Amino acid sequence: MKKRFAASLLFILSLLLTSACGNQPAPSGNSGSEPASGSTANTTAATTSEPEKPKTPVKVKIGVTGADGPQWELIKNKVKEQNIEIDLVEFSDYTLPNLALANGEVDINAFQHLAFLSQFNVEHNLDIVPIGSTAVSPLGLYSKKYASPDEIPDGAKIAIPNDPSNQGRGLLVLEQAGLLKLKDNPGLYATPDDIVDNPRKLTIVPVVAQQTPRVLPDVAASIINGGIAGQAGYKLSDAIFHDDPHAESTRPYVNVFAVREQDKDNEIFQAIAKSYQEEDVIKAVEEDTNGASFVTYVPVDQLQATLDQLIENIKAAAAAKS
Repeated sequence: MKKRFAASLLFILSLLLTSACGNQPAPSGNSGSEPASGSTANTTAATTSEPEKPKTPVKVKIGVTGADGPQWELIKNKVKEQNIEIDLVEFSDYTLPNLALANGEVDINAFQHLAFLSQFNVEHNLDIVPIGSTAVSPLGLYSKKYASPDEIPDGAKIAIPNDPSNQGRGLLVLEQAGLLKLKDNPGLYATPDDIVDNPRKLTIVPVVAQQTPRVLPDVAASIINGGIAGQAGYKLSDAIFHDDPHAESTRPYVNVFAVREQDKDNEIFQAIAKSYQEEDVIKAVEEDTNGASFVTYVPVDQLQATLDQLIENIKAAAAAKS
């Protein structure tokens, strides 16, 4: 009887041990064994290639200087399918969207090129970074009175944007057009003080960038950013002169989606930036700006490298002056 009882007890214990071993977790990846086909490890790897759709709507505020472009409605609808709701916050001048971003009043902004951003970061000791490219807008010289730069008379007034990066670029355009000469290697942020030869005695009138089309009746010609020109109803072909949007020298003038440095890896923000590169958005931008802006794709690492170089150049120039 005792032998029979002992045998039964051993049998029950063996069953319990077998059951317990069967509930142990699978070996970890560092054990040297490969997971079986269709295992949880493979399934997880496959599903992490795309950002997970938020379970509840996520609201994202984007700072802009023009919210009426048709591309924004397209982008809103695209990301809405991913449970992302965009709220566009419009600003009236170029300094405010970056300050609002730094203060957390908006999550992203989309209004500036790298040259402007680099100068702003240095001046305000900020670390705002690009997470995607949008468009390049050639800088053109427009006139209601003259058909070419050669026709502009002595003593005429020419308007240029007054923010540092667009002012410097505008003066370079005037130099390329043969209207004046700047000092050697003026950099991206030339000012009227850097003019060394002005044979026609032109008066350079810095104005707020958004005002550059409106002052056309009062000046001989005006330097107008491509995006602003398009919103004012001008085509790039209307310019009597403009710089080359495809040249390597225009890389500092690629416009970007920008965020605070700590948000650069935010997948929701990256999804918004990515949507700008889709075909219907590209066409909408071209139509909205009358062909004056060109959507362009530049990898984020290249955008950041350009920004870093521009910041380094600004600091080096400042150190040389001190």
